[in-house]
Amino acid sequence: MPSNAESGPASGNGPVGTSGPTHSLWLNLLKRSSIAATAGLVLSAIPAGLLNGATGAVSSFLGGLLVMLFFGISLLVGHFVGRRNPSGAIGMFVATYFIKVVGFAVVLFVIGAPEWLHGRWFVIGAVVAVVLWQAAEIQGFSRARLQIYNDPEDRGAPDA
Repeated sequence: MPSNAESGPASGNGPVGTSGPTHSLWLNLLKRSSIAATAGLVLSAIPAGLLNGATGAVSSFLGGLLVMLFFGISLLVGHFVGRRNPSGAIGMFVATYFIKVVGFAVVLFVIGAPEWLHGRWFVIGAVVAVVLWQAAEIQGFSRARLQIYNDPEDRGAPDA
């Protein structure tokens, strides 16, 4: 049975380009995630502002900003530690996570919530930021080119 599909463009005889590792993975993830979370916060601040005025909008935005700060610190640590010691980045993530959780808890308990803060919109803004930040990170990681093995050194032509 003959095919009616077109053959498409002809293959070239040129070399196929190589794909190297993604440059500045952590900063790229920080940019992508920040953009996604900020867009979500702007969209969540609109109904918060309409339903509860400026207090609702600011509360929603502050909840999301706290989440962005929390996650952004990790990506910056990954960037700076990963450049010098890529295998040590995961260990630093764990240490940084512990320090952030304890630090943010101390700050929240010592300072407390201001009287004007609208709790429901604060939580909604935080959840929106978490979901969009994580989605952007997953999408960014899925497109990253991570070099798993070291390429062998070019040792010239093999002896015959």
